[in-house]
Amino acid sequence: MPTHVPAEAHGDERGALLAFLEVQRGGLRRTLLGLTDEAAASRPSASELSLSGLLKHVAEAELNWLDLAHQRPSSIKRDPSDWQRSFRLEEGESVASVLAFYDRVAQETEKFIRSVPSLDDTFPLPEAPWFPPNARQSMRWLMLHLIEETARHAGHADIIRESLDGKTAFVLVDEERELLRKEAGTGQ
Repeated sequence: MPTHVPAEAHGDERGALLAFLEVQRGGLRRTLLGLTDEAAASRPSASELSLSGLLKHVAEAELNWLDLAHQRPSSIKRDPSDWQRSFRLEEGESVASVLAFYDRVAQETEKFIRSVPSLDDTFPLPEAPWFPPNARQSMRWLMLHLIEETARHAGHADIIRESLDGKTAFVLVDEERELLRKEAGTGQ
């Protein structure tokens, strides 16, 4: 892991889970540093995955899990015939717009997790061949699953970015820090 997750306040399990999720989100976001939308959409490996597609997929997946936990209808309708659309930007979408969408989803996740009475509270999973019948999951499981899903795709993104221009996660962490220093120095 190229970044350190600060220790949570003693006993702050929610804060720890949210911090670990944010570190994984940061890893995914950093893979897009300095790339054009065209470069972010490229597929430099045998895989159909692109950096912008991974970003969109992870943002949509997190929102889908929030919808399930809230027990509300899906915000984004997908079925087997169009599921692949979640892995590519469409007309009117850009890396910047999907990053902004992801930031809004992240804020909603934090607000929701901090508001639930207990991480032991559960929500029902929909009927699907990949879920057990009448399954329920806890808010803790939800957070662990989001960390797992985001980390998995952040790893994919690391490989794609390194295939594009040789930049590794450590190099991108340094570049991000330098950008932040410059912005702080100019008052931006």
